[in-house]
Parts: sequence; C-alpha cells; structure tokens
Amino acid sequence: MTDFWLYFNIGLHHVLDIHAYDHVMFLTALTVPYTFKDWKNILLLVTLFTIGHTTALVLSVYDVLTINSTYVEFLIPITILATALYNLFTSAKKAASAGSINFIALTTLFFGIIHGLGFSNYFKIIIDKGDSKLLPLLEFALGIEGAQLIVVLTVLVLSFMLQRFGKLSKRDWVLVTSAFVAGVVLPMIIESEIW
Repeated sequence: MTDFWLYFNIGLHHVLDIHAYDHVMFLTALTVPYTFKDWKNILLLVTLFTIGHTTALVLSVYDVLTINSTYVEFLIPITILATALYNLFTSAKKAASAGSINFIALTTLFFGIIHGLGFSNYFKIIIDKGDSKLLPLLEFALGIEGAQLIVVLTVLVLSFMLQRFGKLSKRDWVLVTSAFVAGVVLPMIIESEIW
C-alpha cells in the first residue's frame, strides 16, 4: 500500500506543483467555458486528458515511443495556447456547446498525450526498475486524475463566485481567463529552446 501512496502523491504533485504550472494553465483553459451543470462533459474531458497522459507514459516506459524533449516542451505551451485561443474565438457563441464536445474531446485526448510525453523521461527515472511497471503507472494516473479534479473544482467555484456575486458575465469570465492563460504561456513559447 505504501507504493500506491508514493506514485499517487507523485501524480498529485506533478499537477499541483507551483513551479510546473503548465498542467494548471491547461486545465483552467479547458474548464473555463463550463459551469457545474456541465459536470459530465468536464469529467469526460479530464478523464480523456488523463488517458492520453497515461498512454504516453506507457508507450515511453515500455520504449515504444521516444520523442525529443525539446519538441515536447515546445508543444506543451502550444496546447495551452490553442485551448485558450479556442475559448477566445468561440466565446461569442454559446460556450462549450454540445455539438463541439466531440472535437474538444479528441483534442483533449491528443493534448494529454503531448503532456504525458513531457513527463515521461522523469517518470522513467523514478519508476521502480522491477518487472511490473503498469501498476505504478495506474497509481500515478489516479494521482493525476485526483489533482486535475481539484484544479477543475477550484476553477468552477471561482467561476460561480465571480459570476454570481461579482456580477461578471460568463462571456467576460471566459475572455479574461483565457486571455490571462494565453499571456502566461506566450513567454514559454517565445523562450523555448526550439528557436
């Protein structure tokens, strides 16, 4: 049971680490168009992101897929920026409409794979070199999922409070938050080693 908590906590800290805020920025941009009544869609998206993230780790840990970390570290903020820009360009329409959930779901799954590749080299180092790598991967994935739900819940509560008590419109909430996220990740793209 100790190993479970070890890998679960690594998953939690991977997302909630203040110095590695890319996960939080992505989840914020992903969640901002939604409200509590959209909980099924949000849960689907968060779980798909975790599945993509875990799939990338599995492929990496079992040496099926290896990608240069410089490219991955460049693509991670691109995924965040793309999500924020999607919100900015679609905020005039009914945000997160049911018709667009399939596109958003597939994109989120793909973006999860990119984010997972960003952590794969580090995870290879910390994972036990024993025969079973799958169980630690699943324990880590549960930690990721738990941390993501904490971030999503925080964004939803903040959204509710600002819209309900701060009289901020949903459209303004989506625009301001998405612009903030875009502004945070642009320097990450500009300062990338890829250039």
